[in-house]
Amino acid sequence: MNEVLLDAIRHNNWASKQLLAFCREQNFTAEQLEVTGVGTFGGILATLHHIITCDGSYLRRLADSDLLPWADGSEPEADFDTLEQWAEEARLLWEDTLSKPIEVERIIIVDDETRGTRAGIFIAQALNHANHHREQVCAILTGFGIEPPDIQAWEYAWQTNRIWDLPTPTH
Repeated sequence: MNEVLLDAIRHNNWASKQLLAFCREQNFTAEQLEVTGVGTFGGILATLHHIITCDGSYLRRLADSDLLPWADGSEPEADFDTLEQWAEEARLLWEDTLSKPIEVERIIIVDDETRGTRAGIFIAQALNHANHHREQVCAILTGFGIEPPDIQAWEYAWQTNRIWDLPTPTH
């Protein structure tokens, strides 16, 4: 049943990794990495750190796993190499988690044990949260006059052969 989530989660992981790689290639100065935009979470590196660690945090709770210890929020700001490593670790755990049944109605206790939420909400939040903040990074890039990478699902489909052109019919 989780197969229906594979493209969505794989796109999510791919898009974050694409944006990380793109930003690394720009060779921004430390000052540029801290520039924020109106309505953004923070600078480029801080926002990418936030995306990756929150994704890991949602995933740890969904998977009921002790893996991804960096996702507990205690790690200081990470560099691009570390974020790429963490993103890959999360990707692998997502694949493992989705390969098994997920009880979406399972109750997970959160917020210092003051709230309960259904497990399925962590999947929805992981996808929504990452998209939201990736767009903020893209807005900062645009503010620098840099065309952000195409990280929408259609580009993911092209890059992973999940979409293709059909042969032109001959009559």
